[in-house]
Amino acid sequence: MEGRKVIDTLNIQTELIMPAHTNPIGNLMGGHLLSWMDVCAGISAIKHCGAISVTASLDNVSFNLPIKIGDIVILRSFVTRAFNTSMEVICEVFKQNIQTQEEIKSHEAFFTFVGLDFNHKPVKLRQVIAETEREKELYIDAMPRREMRLIKAGKLKSKDALHLKEFLDEN
Repeated sequence: MEGRKVIDTLNIQTELIMPAHTNPIGNLMGGHLLSWMDVCAGISAIKHCGAISVTASLDNVSFNLPIKIGDIVILRSFVTRAFNTSMEVICEVFKQNIQTQEEIKSHEAFFTFVGLDFNHKPVKLRQVIAETEREKELYIDAMPRREMRLIKAGKLKSKDALHLKEFLDEN
């Protein structure tokens, strides 16, 4: 099975923040953002595997930068690495000022998706072809992130997490 380039999994979505998306102080509600991120990342997963993709996990999302009524939100996602039947997808969120067109990265999260066939059975995934320096870095660092997720899920013992140990020793 031939690999697929990261760029071929890129998905970009745009939203305009309206009053119905916000809380009483005019900030985007987290649930709306998480839903948009999940859909955006899910489309990247579908592009990679050419099959149904379901969310298996979501890493930490911190709400450090408020997004206000009238801001434009740009979501960009792409597959960083594929494993056997699961893949990691990054979703980055940028808020854009209407007047200045300035984009500021406000959020980022890593999702794990599983590709399924139409009988709901996991499918073997093609590999990811990382081309740019950033894509290569995300690809390499995906393995320790995966091991951390497996440890948290109780599916891997920390003593068996070889890539995570190497990653922590280097950083």
